[in-house]
Amino acid sequence: MSVLTDRTGAREQLEALPEATSEVRPLRMRLAAFAITLGGLLFGYDTGVIAGALPYMTRPADQGGLDLGAQAEGLVTSSLLAGAAFGALLAGRLADRHGRRRTVLALAVVFFLGALGTALAPGLGAMVAARVVLGLAVGGASATVPVFLAELAPKERRGTYVAIDQLMIVTGQLLAYTTNAVLANTVDSPHTWRYMLAVASVPAVALWIGVHLVPETSRWYAAHARYGEALTTLRRSRPPGHDCVGELMEMVDVTRERSRERLGWRELRVPWVRRLLVVGIGVAVIQQVSGVNTIMYYAPLLLELTGLATDAALTATIANGVVSVVGALIGLRIVRRLRRRTMLLVGQAGILAALLALSAAFAVAVEPALAAGEMPPAAASWTVLALMLVFLLFQQAALSPVTWVMLSEVFPLRMRGLGMGIAVFLHWCVNAAISFAFPVLVEVAGGATTFLMFALVNVGAIVFARRMIPETSGRSLEELESDFRARCSAARTAGRRAAGL
Repeated sequence: MSVLTDRTGAREQLEALPEATSEVRPLRMRLAAFAITLGGLLFGYDTGVIAGALPYMTRPADQGGLDLGAQAEGLVTSSLLAGAAFGALLAGRLADRHGRRRTVLALAVVFFLGALGTALAPGLGAMVAARVVLGLAVGGASATVPVFLAELAPKERRGTYVAIDQLMIVTGQLLAYTTNAVLANTVDSPHTWRYMLAVASVPAVALWIGVHLVPETSRWYAAHARYGEALTTLRRSRPPGHDCVGELMEMVDVTRERSRERLGWRELRVPWVRRLLVVGIGVAVIQQVSGVNTIMYYAPLLLELTGLATDAALTATIANGVVSVVGALIGLRIVRRLRRRTMLLVGQAGILAALLALSAAFAVAVEPALAAGEMPPAAASWTVLALMLVFLLFQQAALSPVTWVMLSEVFPLRMRGLGMGIAVFLHWCVNAAISFAFPVLVEVAGGATTFLMFALVNVGAIVFARRMIPETSGRSLEELESDFRARCSAARTAGRRAAGL
């Protein structure tokens, strides 16, 4: 069966499919989510590990480092993020064309090759090239994994399963910080940083194996008129007694209604599609302009600036990873209880307060001592660390989980991969720009001014969120798509009437 044209007889046609009456093996959704979100674990590890590797890479070549200056540090850090931007864009299109499952399998291979490339890089040029390759996988995972989870999960559990991806991202970062600290304190080698980077190859293999055990999503099958396979996936991933045919009919209605629309690059000019794209980009960018990755990537360097030694700074950074995981666990609990938009605004408000406090801490306790040629007081290090932890608690418990949940929900089915890819592309572009500029800004303007700048940018982000971002809780993806389209059409009609057209 390739096309369903008569809705009256469509249900009977679906129920008559051979796949609908055959026995299917139930899918254990928690295990499937774990396998898929190993991509998030790698995303977290590969973005977090640089925090521990950078202090060693800044050392001279005769001490095993790459002799990096402030600009080279920013280049090495941001090169992964530049690759991630294009990886997100490319993976979004591949996921729409070839499926979520096949795309994640390909990403596992790129993760493996990128991890080995960074660990074996002989110089700055090779390191940057390998980090770009690794970034392609990181960006691809960030665009594909949330969509994979959202389409596979039932609507009442969708927020929870997509939030698991955020938990795995911060777990990967905690794993990176812990690995960094253990290797720094146990391995006496000028090439310790290479071991830190090589560890990422292990979960890449696990991802490749695990995703082989997970089916393609029913929504991707339905979008490509493969209804029998879509129904089989639904029956595997839904509890006994669930109306799988009814859920598939919802998907069929949406795909048939949109069958005359080729939702690709040209169709981004359609008003309702363009509005959703603006919303998606806004959600993606808001997470980055919070400044979260300046803390995740540069925490050891910031703590060294306050007077801590390198090994002590790496060990203290483990606290960032622990609080991030605790925050993600809290987010996992509340994402089903709080409305998405409320979580977003609460997270932004807490982050704004933490940024202002960090700016004050540098202005009062750190920079005056450095200007006088003295070591900042010990209390300054612990104050800055404590404020980082407050920042991360609001980020990981509220802002980050709801970001990925909302991104997986707002785009129409036939362009979900493309829309997600564009939004996450810009997410990583902003991440790369901030990560490249941050060490230079701190060196030129100081920590107080830098964090104050982030606070001001976040005021604008809060205004955008209040005015532009809609609520997405409690409805199926198909219901959301129909509602967004209707709202945009109504708003356009109202605008024409107001203009007297």
